[in-house]
Amino acid sequence: MTEQTANLRETVRRRYAAAAVQVTEGGTACCGPAAIEVDENFGSALYAADERGALPAEAVAASLGCGNPTAVADLHEGERVLDLGSGGGIDVLLSARRVGATGKAYGLDMTEEMLALALANQKKAGVTNVEFLKGTIEAIPLPANSIDVVISNCVINLSTDKPAVFAETFRVLTQGGRIGISDVVADDALAPEQRAERGDYVGCIAGALSFTEYRAGLEAAGFTDIEIAATHSVADGMHSAIVRATKPITTTDRDDADGCCGVTACCTSTGQSEERSDTVTT
Repeated sequence: MTEQTANLRETVRRRYAAAAVQVTEGGTACCGPAAIEVDENFGSALYAADERGALPAEAVAASLGCGNPTAVADLHEGERVLDLGSGGGIDVLLSARRVGATGKAYGLDMTEEMLALALANQKKAGVTNVEFLKGTIEAIPLPANSIDVVISNCVINLSTDKPAVFAETFRVLTQGGRIGISDVVADDALAPEQRAERGDYVGCIAGALSFTEYRAGLEAAGFTDIEIAATHSVADGMHSAIVRATKPITTTDRDDADGCCGVTACCTSTGQSEERSDTVTT
């Protein structure tokens, strides 16, 4: 990792750590937490009123996304869902309810403060089929072929290594698994320098891929059935977009999937599960 890349990642981490602290400290005030101010193109207003009303106020206040990936992904009972960059947990908690008791929702975040906030929100919501993991979206701490659906809400644009994110997402998905992502995407005519003129990196603008770049990145990772559709403008030539794609079914994937005995545990030579150590618990 170059020094510039490391600095960008640390800037992103500090920004969202501060956001988590702001919500946490606001939650101790008499009037409850105030939503983090961005603008009308980002945040909890992009969720339906009944969805917001069913969650802890802190989960809603910490929402910084550019869409509603839980609706985009069309989740079903019993599915295993992974949210990349889960923040305060709003999409994980909504996903957990959609997949029901036989399903499970995982949240992955690199920021300790956001993970602590998400765990507190999970406890308040009383949702049990949820697990939060600490890590980066470029190196997902889960076995291959273990997740049915990957979602993300305006986070992939923040990554400094998007090919790694696409490759890791493909790796953890089961055969036939799919992605349902909300992200910021730029018009093809905008050069990276022009995107940077429209907003900074931590503001989800400067690091955005173009429509063509996004599609090419997903194709390079192996995805098929790719759809990228703009939903609303977030800056001149920059859009919030819905991204869908599928991991194709192959014989190799089927054989690999049969060899794994769990999402947070993989089979050893004796057939016993070997627990991972990167799970965040209460």
